[in-house]
Amino acid sequence: MSVEKRTHTGLHVIKGAIQKVLGAKWTTSVSVNNNHGRISVEFDRKPTGSEIKLIEQYANDKIKEDVPVEIHHLSRKAAEERWGDIIYDKFPLSESITELSICQIKGWNINACNKEHASSTGEIGSLRITKTRFRAKKQLLEVSYDIG
Repeated sequence: MSVEKRTHTGLHVIKGAIQKVLGAKWTTSVSVNNNHGRISVEFDRKPTGSEIKLIEQYANDKIKEDVPVEIHHLSRKAAEERWGDIIYDKFPLSESITELSICQIKGWNINACNKEHASSTGEIGSLRITKTRFRAKKQLLEVSYDIG
């Protein structure tokens, strides 16, 4: 399995951990390069060191659980009726997109996503937060991580 597929799946795991620890809902950007990933979320303050450690711990706990990563292919209308706007990030999808791929880690994270994913969280290996940056003027929290 490609390292990018594992790293991208890590985005969904870390987003779930960020949501559980901080309550942040909206992702504003993501990037994956080899075994390095970064996610930015709307957030109104700099998290504490213990909150960052807890995010990493929750993410690794979910990886160790080795739960399935489910991919659902369905119409945009059916996806919105089933899950509402939680499947979206802050950046809008073009109205011309009528079919969606939904990546779901049950009870953890659900997102419209057209990338390839691992079949279970255990395939990620491990995740280490390498850097965080809070941008007060933009109300953004950036979390960078590496997978091992």
